[in-house]
Amino acid sequence: MEKAYSVVFYSKSVVEPVKKLKDFLRSKIEWYNSCNSDAHITICEFKIDESQLDSIKQKLSKISDTFTPFKVSLDHFDSFPNSGAFFIGVTKYSKNNLVPIMKKIHETLKSLNLKKSDNPHLSIGRRLTPENLKTASELFTEIDLQFVCNEIVLREFDPKVKQFFVIDAFPFGGNPEPEFVQGSLF
Repeated sequence: MEKAYSVVFYSKSVVEPVKKLKDFLRSKIEWYNSCNSDAHITICEFKIDESQLDSIKQKLSKISDTFTPFKVSLDHFDSFPNSGAFFIGVTKYSKNNLVPIMKKIHETLKSLNLKKSDNPHLSIGRRLTPENLKTASELFTEIDLQFVCNEIVLREFDPKVKQFFVIDAFPFGGNPEPEFVQGSLF
């Protein structure tokens, strides 16, 4: 059976502070898309048959082993008005570390029909009306969150709850990929 999955950057250390922001926004504008979603930075989403899951996990484990942990800083609020997204943005330094990892994961999973993200951000709300975007930008003006990015997480979509839930984590091993060296016969 085909199911939906996502690969994300995830840290328990930011889940609670972001939940408080989401709950506060919900108290002002009522229910909205993403109000119940745990804090994360999306790398990609895809649908596959469950029988392919072990192969995907092996690929994610192998690529994660090559990444080295680093600190991610989120220091500003911003929005994508066309999609009604309100989010916490990462610093330039963090973006410069996150984007190459995102691209390597996209490349690793290129055989899948990926819905890719290449602009790292942590969503507070999605598909907000222009009025609700304005409310969010007035409520939230300053932020300073950090976490150690030391793994990627695989999540599965539960259609009953309409949420993604963590099913596996792939720690960064700090082991660069061995370079292929052309040998000589003579």
